[in-house]
Amino acid sequence: MTTAYQDLETRFHRHSVLQGAMAVLHWDSAVMMPLGGASARSDQLAELALVCHEILTAPELAEVLSAAEAETDRLDDWQEANLVEMRRRWLHANAVPASLVRELSEACSKCELVWRDARAENDFPAVRPYLERVVELTRQSAQAKSERLGCAPYDALLDQFDPGSRSENIEPLFDELFGFLSEFIGEVMEVQAQRPHPIVPSGRFSVSAQQRLGEDLMRRLGFDFERGRLDTSHHPFTGGIPEDLRLTTRYDEADFTSGLMAVLHETGHALYERGLPIQWRHQPVGTSRGMTVHESQSLIIEMQACRSDGFIRSLVPLLKDAFGGNGEEWQAANLIRLYRRVCPDLIRVDADEVTYPLHVIMRFQLERSLISGELTVADLPDAWREGMQQGLGVVPEDDRNGCLQDIHWFSGGFGYFPTYTLGAIAAAQLFAAAQRDNPEVSASLERADFAPLLLWLGEHVHDCASRYSPDEILIRATGRSFDVETFKTHLRDRYLN
Repeated sequence: MTTAYQDLETRFHRHSVLQGAMAVLHWDSAVMMPLGGASARSDQLAELALVCHEILTAPELAEVLSAAEAETDRLDDWQEANLVEMRRRWLHANAVPASLVRELSEACSKCELVWRDARAENDFPAVRPYLERVVELTRQSAQAKSERLGCAPYDALLDQFDPGSRSENIEPLFDELFGFLSEFIGEVMEVQAQRPHPIVPSGRFSVSAQQRLGEDLMRRLGFDFERGRLDTSHHPFTGGIPEDLRLTTRYDEADFTSGLMAVLHETGHALYERGLPIQWRHQPVGTSRGMTVHESQSLIIEMQACRSDGFIRSLVPLLKDAFGGNGEEWQAANLIRLYRRVCPDLIRVDADEVTYPLHVIMRFQLERSLISGELTVADLPDAWREGMQQGLGVVPEDDRNGCLQDIHWFSGGFGYFPTYTLGAIAAAQLFAAAQRDNPEVSASLERADFAPLLLWLGEHVHDCASRYSPDEILIRATGRSFDVETFKTHLRDRYLN
């Protein structure tokens, strides 16, 4: 006889498979789809979003959930954790009417497509009405969810990307970090001024050479090209499903570093997805534990490991082979200075490790104001310029390098930005713990060997999937909850010594 819990597993398996199809369609929209397919694709995604919503809002599902919760004595720990996740997703889905789900999906698809041209043409007025519609519908969704979850509307959006995350917990961390970085950046700039200025390798770095190098490093990291691929898009991202991972980056033929680091970052995301426990595939408990943990996995690869002295030394011969470089600018000492150079800049994705959190903190403040109604979309460009001046001391001359630079809001991703810096804090803690537990983690990076680090991450993060909360995962792996001090120590050690 099928139990209530088994019935739930069947329903959520179907939901997962359909979401996987949506993920591949989203990737195709950004990478392969001809412009003429935009309208049809918007309809397809909206219809799939509606079907997924209907699975979670089926009238009988509330009774099935209650019945399963009454038989927990027959479930193991993983099944119980799965049931908790099922209930959480049910709460989110049933807070929002199907009509709003469809409207928001269509609005986000249309807005994202308009944003691509608006960003290229520096035309905020062109995308403004589409973004206003997205914000209006997002507010409605956030309000509906907040009433069911018992939290503030913005916190309901946070919960979608980072289960259990709340503004009241983020604000103190960000306030402490903002105060520290406001002084620390000046200290780092003074230290930099006393050292040799890094020489930037010049020349034309062909896209094909950059892609070959990126794929080589992906293989060294353990990426399986039988179950994934690398392409280009307007904005780097990781999509697809664990068995079919779709990574993208963007290239600059005058600067190979941005495209390369984006590849390493996205590979960290992909390795996490691929490392999730296969026995729980297609169940809520078997998915990644929110975007803070996800970002910690990309940043521990990109920032902690791949900007370490040891890895950069191992990278030198690979760079010379890829680009034919020969000279002082290709020496490890110079490349280390280059990768460590701190300079407040306009673009988040190109920001250095020290100034990056200030980009995120500003976006956190702006999107909260957009959702609360304190800030209108019309006033966003000016608010962006003011925030950049206050936080980083630089001001964009146009919207292309200002509020149009990120895809997140234009595709409906409100509540995502805080996870970048929360992930950086967690990455510093995880890397320190991995080094403490296994000294070979650092030594192996001298050989571009990531196996010891990935083995540790697999055991302490990947295998946990969504069985524990983000905070519990961090405590179990490092012994401490989110700790800004570890991140600050990492920055001091790397940039002042």
